[in-house]
Amino acid sequence: MSVSNLKNILQKITTDFGKELSGFSNLTGGDINEVFLIESGSEKFVVKINDSESFPGMFEAEKLGLEKLLAPSVIDVPKPLKTGYVDSYSYLLLEHKSAATKSSDFLEIFGEQLARLHQQTSESFGLEKDNYIGSLPQYNSYKDSAAEFYIEMRLKTQIKMADEKGFQLNVKNSFYKNCMNLIPSEPPALIHGDLWNGNYLVNSVGKPCLIDPAVAYAPREMDLGMMKLFGGFDKTLFHTYNEVFPLQENWEERIPLWQLYYLLVHLNIFGSGYKSQVASIIKKFS
Repeated sequence: MSVSNLKNILQKITTDFGKELSGFSNLTGGDINEVFLIESGSEKFVVKINDSESFPGMFEAEKLGLEKLLAPSVIDVPKPLKTGYVDSYSYLLLEHKSAATKSSDFLEIFGEQLARLHQQTSESFGLEKDNYIGSLPQYNSYKDSAAEFYIEMRLKTQIKMADEKGFQLNVKNSFYKNCMNLIPSEPPALIHGDLWNGNYLVNSVGKPCLIDPAVAYAPREMDLGMMKLFGGFDKTLFHTYNEVFPLQENWEERIPLWQLYYLLVHLNIFGSGYKSQVASIIKKFS
């Protein structure tokens, strides 16, 4: 995208929102989206842009996810302002969050707020709309139990994709039977869905702000598994979480089982470097 074309696109996005573009700059994005800070006088907004054909419905699904996280008012989330299309691009316009340093009790606040988020529930596991996990589709058909949802909507979809890519994981039925027995029977929890340490900000008052969700009503331990996969979250956070919303017995022993989904996603996006971890976890629980 040329600079002049980019400026025209950002101008159209800003005008469609009833504002005038006075400046813009790049923000750190990912492999999928380009992210920009838009200035309109003294106001600031964030816009995410991608190719509309490559990721159909991504931003509409993300907007829904952000609205779900916002609704209970238990943790900070940027407000989604508008989705739309300009030329061959789709976009999501967001509230801009000013950054600050962490408050002295940041970890305790994060633990408590995440617990409060996970206490938001639904009649069934799933979501009314499929969404994305990274660049991959994430399916959210409703299921009645935590185990059924995790196995059918999370593990099997990624394992099938991995097999189609030639990774040949050779998952046996005993693995799925063991999963059914190991996964605790809990109500659906509203989870962020992709909570690694790059998907939160420190807002202007030093508290956590969640970004880039892959939301569903799902087993709550999934978020904890992802948080522990790549590090960056202190044990104080988990201790506070467990005080507010106690986890079921042996939750730490189940962490690798939840991490399997995210490692399968990485395997399917980034390739064979993740196969040994995936195979090891499958073997562990087979």
